[in-house]
Order: sequence, then C-alpha cells, then structure tokens
Amino acid sequence: MSSKIRVRFAPSPTGPLHIGGVRTALFNYLFAKKHGGTFILRIEDTDQNRYVEGAEQYIIDALNWCGIPFDEGIGKDGGFGPYRQSERKSLYKEYAQKLIDNGKAYYAFDTAEKLDFHRKDHEQKGKTFIYNWHNRLKLDNSLSLMPEEVQQRLNNGEDYVIRFLTPPDEKLHLKDIIRGDIEIDTNILDDKVLFKSDGMPTYHLANIVDDHLMEISHVIRGEEWLPSLALHQQLYDAFGWQAPNFAHLPLIMKPVGKGKLSKRDGEKMGFPVFPLSWQESEGYKEAGYFPEAVINFLALLGWNPGTEQEIFTLSELVETFSLERVNKSGARFDPEKTKWYNQHYLQKSNNEDLAKLYFPTVDKYADDANRKELGYITKVISLIKERAVFVSDFWELSDYFFIAPSTYNEKAVKKQWKEDTADIMNQLIPVLEPISNFNSENTEQLVKDWITETELSFGKVMPPLRLFLVGDMKGPHIFDIMELLGKQESISRIQKALSKLG
Repeated sequence: MSSKIRVRFAPSPTGPLHIGGVRTALFNYLFAKKHGGTFILRIEDTDQNRYVEGAEQYIIDALNWCGIPFDEGIGKDGGFGPYRQSERKSLYKEYAQKLIDNGKAYYAFDTAEKLDFHRKDHEQKGKTFIYNWHNRLKLDNSLSLMPEEVQQRLNNGEDYVIRFLTPPDEKLHLKDIIRGDIEIDTNILDDKVLFKSDGMPTYHLANIVDDHLMEISHVIRGEEWLPSLALHQQLYDAFGWQAPNFAHLPLIMKPVGKGKLSKRDGEKMGFPVFPLSWQESEGYKEAGYFPEAVINFLALLGWNPGTEQEIFTLSELVETFSLERVNKSGARFDPEKTKWYNQHYLQKSNNEDLAKLYFPTVDKYADDANRKELGYITKVISLIKERAVFVSDFWELSDYFFIAPSTYNEKAVKKQWKEDTADIMNQLIPVLEPISNFNSENTEQLVKDWITETELSFGKVMPPLRLFLVGDMKGPHIFDIMELLGKQESISRIQKALSKLG
C-alpha cells in the first residue's frame, strides 16, 4: 500500500462518544498506523439543532485518554482544514449546484405538510412512500415544472431542498473490504436530500465532498452506514471522482438478548458505555479501567487476530491488525471480560505506579504518617494486588495495613475464640518481643519453632493471630503482614484484641 493512506473518524458532537464510536476510531487508527498513514478527526456538525456544548472537546479528550490521538484535525492542521463541517459551509452549495448543472440532482419545493400527506396516504394503502423515479414527476420539483417557473420560484426565495436524481433500472456493484461484493437495484432507492432549505448540506453530501477534498483513501465506519453506501458510491460517480475503499464494521451487541449495545444496557447492568464520564454517566476512566485494557478489549470486539492471543499492546495491535480479519457479524459485549482485561493490566503494572494511584485513598483514611509513605504503600500493593481488579479494590483488600481493626468479624470470632485462645495469645507476645530481625521468614521460623516446642497445634495459633491483626480472616501470608506492620504494631494489635474480645 502506498504511504497515501488517509483515514478519518468523523463523529457528530451531539453528546458523549459511545464505546462503539471509540472502537471505530481505534480501527481507523490501527489501520493508519499499520500503513504509515494519517488518522484524521473531522467533526460533522451540520445538524446544528442537535449540537451539544462540550461534546467536541469530550471526543478529543476521550481519544487522547485512550492513547489513540489524531494526527490531523482541529488544532492540528495538515493542510486540508477546516475540520469542522460548519466551517466548510460555503463549499457544499457549490458542489450541490454542480450536480444540478450536470443533471444529477434537482430542486424540490414540496412542503413538509405535502410530504406528510403522501406518507399517510401510502400508509393507509399498506404501502411505503418513497420519493423516487415512480412518483417524482407527479411531485413539486424542477423535473415536473417548466424551467421558467423553477427560476421564478428560486427568485422569489421559496424554500427548497436539492435531491439526488437516482437513475432507475440500474444494478449497482459495490465493494466492501469486510462484506465483499454487494449488488443493489437502483429502483428501490429513494432520491435522498443532499442540501436542506436552511442552507446546510445533509450528511451524505458533506461527507462525500469532505472525504474527496481531504483525500481519504479508506472509509472505515459502523455498519449503520451500510444502507448509505449505494448513494455515496453514486455521488462519487456523479462527480466523476474515484471513490475510497469502504469497510463497514460490525455492531457491538448487548451482553444479553438482541440488539445494539446502548447506554441503557450499561445503566441496567452496571458497566460504563462511555470512555470518560458524561453528566450522570460514569466513564471507563472514572470506573478505574486502564486505557490499555479498554483498547485491548475493544480491538477484539469484531476483529479476530487468527490466533489464540488475547493480550495485545497497542504496538502489537498495529502490527497484527487487518480489515480482512474483521468479522461481518455483530460482536457481543461481555462486561466480565472487560474486567478480566483490566485485572491483567493491573497485575502487569509497576507497583510504585499503582501506589501513586492509591495514595489519595490512603492519605484520606490512614492515621499514621509513616504508613502514607510511597515505599510502604508500594510494599502493601505487592502483597495484595493479585486479588484486585481495580485500584479501587485496594482499600478493602488492605485497609488493615493502614488502620488497626476496631471491630472483628463476628463469624470468625465465634469460630476462632476458644477457651484457651487468650492464654495462647498471651504466651505468643513474649515470643515476638525479643525478635530483632522481624522479617517474614525469620519471624515465621521462630513462631513455628515455638508452636512445635509447646506442642500446640498451628490451628490454635495461626487463625486467631490473623483475626487479631486483620480483624477478619482475609489477607496474604500472615508473616508478610507482620513484617510490614512491624513488631510494635503487631504486638499492640494482639493486646488490643485480647482486651476487646476477652
């Protein structure tokens, strides 16, 4: 492939970026990077009624957080700008006019009420109203009117739209990298509106003109645009332009049942569907996901590397990715699998980096300044992180390293507190007191020797010891806990538990 690979991600700023949109951006990014190409962000804001304040910046922030920033776009001019369609307004009228001049489009003056009447009339007869070859000459447009009348109405400033003139009785042969060859009968297509009465183009016209002027080589977009492919190909032909290569990505499906993954599914099942928080909705970032985990699980939604490999770095994805291996059928979203990915990336993360992420929580709750030191927090993480999926799990797994227990698990107390427990624990304290090297291995050896010598059972010492130190029966190796807590704190906790439970 030539180095002239240019792809674009072209969202509308009508709200937050859905995770499906992020995947479209990701596949465009991977394809561009694999072929040394350019990944462009274009904002398609022709529908000004649906424009949402802050949505454009959200899209940019989301791509940056995911680690797939655009090469060219708003604030990164590559010589093909502007990159907001609303700022390219003057261009589209000129191209719509070209189509009219070449007999490929026409003016339509039909009022909304008139079209509504036709729709309802068709419905009553059990039919669907389609504005095309079979009725266009009976409707109010420049095909059914005399040229002088058309000119007069334009001069009078009457409202009109510009519609594409779909040729009848043709077979369109379309190509899609993912779906193969597609054949469409033009008789079933309607004459789509290309230019609206408010002076703005529709998506179809703006999209084609921009893709052509920005020299887009591949249009990689969601399956929902597949029905528009016939019109888009015809527009390229009508302008006499070379069409880009098309690839329509499969939908991301609900975790259960049929249909496309929606915000409601996330709310119902308690998982994010946006990369970053938006209003009341939590994003993947705020839910504690690593961007690498999000990118990894999204890449495998609808793309298959052809091997058993499931964990990919971004550079491995770039190297391995190909549109030919994207599936045609929808990919079911699995919230548990996303957690599995996050757990993997958490386990692989450097403990000190995790300690920095964990610090604000420790700082908020821990009462001893020494236990707020990064070195101490890092050691705690090394002991507990294998049980965590998110950084937010750390506190529940490790709170006892920072705060001495003030309550003890009732069930555990019932099971572990025997007649002789207080006596045994009182005997253990003088065993611990003289130990000068209180590291895990040494302390374990000395305590085990004492248990053997006094002919006690391990079951009478170890579980109550854990309960006294932790307040529960959870946590890593007990002597690792003691090493980190230190001798004084370990003894103090045993004494505290004895006075509280005794």
